[in-house]
This record gives sequence, C-alpha cells and structure tokens, in this order.
Amino acid sequence: MPAETSTEDPKPTEKDTYRGLFGAFPYAFRASDSWLFRSYVVVGGLAALLLSVVFALALIRLFGATARARFSVVRAFFFLVGLAAVAPTIAPVLLVARSRRREIARAPGYEAGLALAGYLFLASLYLGLVAAMPETFTLDGETITRPPPTGAFAPAISFLYGVPQAVGALFPVLGAALIALVHRLRG
Repeated sequence: MPAETSTEDPKPTEKDTYRGLFGAFPYAFRASDSWLFRSYVVVGGLAALLLSVVFALALIRLFGATARARFSVVRAFFFLVGLAAVAPTIAPVLLVARSRRREIARAPGYEAGLALAGYLFLASLYLGLVAAMPETFTLDGETITRPPPTGAFAPAISFLYGVPQAVGALFPVLGAALIALVHRLRG
C-alpha cells in the first residue's frame, strides 16, 4: 500500500518564525547563548522604541511648524538624524538574528561583543546630546539655560559642556563605527 501524502504544511520550526524587524528581537533573544546580549535585546529594543516615538512626535511637531512648505530640508535632515539614532541601536540584534537564522559560524564572543558595542552606542548618544547642548536656547518662547553640572559626574559633564558642539555629533558616529568594527572583527 503506498504511503499517504499530506497536503498540510509541516510544523514551522523556530527558524521559520523569524519574520522581519519585529520578529528579530524575540528570535535573537531565544537563539542567543550570551546573557549580555540577551540583556541588550531588551534594553536596545526599548531604547529603539523610545527613540522612534520621540523622533516621530518631534517630526509631527516639525511638520506642523513647516506646514506651508512643500519640501523642507529641515524635515529631511531631521528624519535622517532619527534614522541615524535608531539604526545602530537595532543593528546588533539584527546582525545576530541574521547570523543565527543562516547558521553562520561566528568567532567566540561575537554576540557579547555586539552587545557591549550596542551599550556603548547608547552611552555615546547621551554623551553627544550633552556635548551638543547649547548654553542657552529658546523653547516655546522661553529662554532655557542648561543645568549646571552637579553630583558624582559633574567633572565629566563639565568636560562635555566644554567640548565644541560640532564635536558632540562625533560621539554617536564613533559608537556606530564601533558596532561595525566589532561585527567585522568578530564576525
């Protein structure tokens, strides 16, 4: 008697359940052996979500302020800045999810190295914001002065206040380059 053939699809494996950006996070969390990387999946995912919401709300406000303009360079630049903040935040998770799904052998410590580089990128975003903050600025018609440095990190914050504002943008660029470097060297 011939074997019966089933028209049903076989049960999907864990490998098949990874679908796109949002599926990469739980997949990378489950597939990784590194606890440091697993912690970055959670922290990096929350940070990316927060950054996305903040930039989306600010972009909506910017659209309202520039409603009469057909095309605004400021809008395009603002979108690119948001992308430049979010993309390196999620890059370690996407790189590991892709490596695990394709079963690409990586050097020992690859996932932990990417997690560390991701955490350093998040720190570089903060350092860049502090360094780029002007001494005074106007917000909704009110002049705001940056807070004086206090507490245990006062010397570091004073140093960052003294750095030229244009140099403040280099911190996140270096942080993103570190992620690429770790991927290249450990991959």
